[in-house]
Amino acid sequence: MVKKENTLTIKTFHIEKVKFDERTYIEDRTLYLSSDLESIEFNREYIKEYKINVINPYNHDIFINSILDFSPIATKVLGNIGEGITHVLTGVVIMLTAVDENGIQVAEFGSSEGILKEQVYFGRAGTPSERDSIVNIDIVLKQGKGIDRLAVMECHRTCDKIVQSIRKPLKELNGRKCDERYDYTNQVTDYSKKVVIVKQVAGQGAMYDTGLFPNEPGGFIGCKSIIDMGNMPVVLTPNEYRDGALRAMH
Repeated sequence: MVKKENTLTIKTFHIEKVKFDERTYIEDRTLYLSSDLESIEFNREYIKEYKINVINPYNHDIFINSILDFSPIATKVLGNIGEGITHVLTGVVIMLTAVDENGIQVAEFGSSEGILKEQVYFGRAGTPSERDSIVNIDIVLKQGKGIDRLAVMECHRTCDKIVQSIRKPLKELNGRKCDERYDYTNQVTDYSKKVVIVKQVAGQGAMYDTGLFPNEPGGFIGCKSIIDMGNMPVVLTPNEYRDGALRAMH
């Protein structure tokens, strides 16, 4: 007997250009970012300021600060993580970088600042394609906060607030006009082998943490740190994993 559980539908919308404009919206395969995104409130106990830069495809011969994360722009349109409908932008990714106000790179076991093309292996799982546009959210922390776990988490929180402003117009896109659609159904059978995939994740400190079950796919706000959970095993369904229930924060 085959028992079908919740179904997840992922719809993708391809972005060819990223530009700045008076408001944030998506039109004709172009993502427009409002200048107001640089005035979103943040925790001033840890963060001094931040900037948003757009890095165009193949323009990777530039200096970047230490990389905290690459993440997709995705949002729930219907249901919770692991079910319902999710919209995702392709052709564009978020890159979160950080440094403190004295120029000390954010790091724990080693920083990743330098020329972008020398610091990133493009086209691999978890990294952008060379053809992708990169929205770089570059955060300047207060002096000495680059090794403070709470400060690094505030970097992720601020980044997620900025991305949430992009998720709003993404939610409103007509799903019938998506570029690609993927339907996944969790299935349990009585006669097949029971398979469990074990994934080892980071749970060590400021730059090596993993969040689970954020409010939005691949997001930060609402997630639970694997460190705060005592680094105990957590069971995810295949669709929860596909839908961004796990965020590697390093």
